[in-house]
Amino acid sequence: MGVVDDLGDDLALKTLAAMDELDNDRFYNDVAKVIGASSPTLQEAFLTAIRIRLAAIRGHKFLDATLSAKREGGKAPEAPRDSSAH
Repeated sequence: MGVVDDLGDDLALKTLAAMDELDNDRFYNDVAKVIGASSPTLQEAFLTAIRIRLAAIRGHKFLDATLSAKREGGKAPEAPRDSSAH
């Protein structure tokens, strides 16, 4: 990674932790506005890191819920529909 990606990812990690502490799942938008006023390049790296990490969190939750359902005999969650399919 380059310095911009490293800085964006570091800020993303800290922001995700703050989101939990603040109980505000949209707080990253405020952080993005603050950094975007000074550096659109860092803002984009930050938002990319946030999106990737939030997607990974959702993926882990889905995986865990599916495995739990299988092990406990429950119903597995459904994956979202593919919005790109017509």
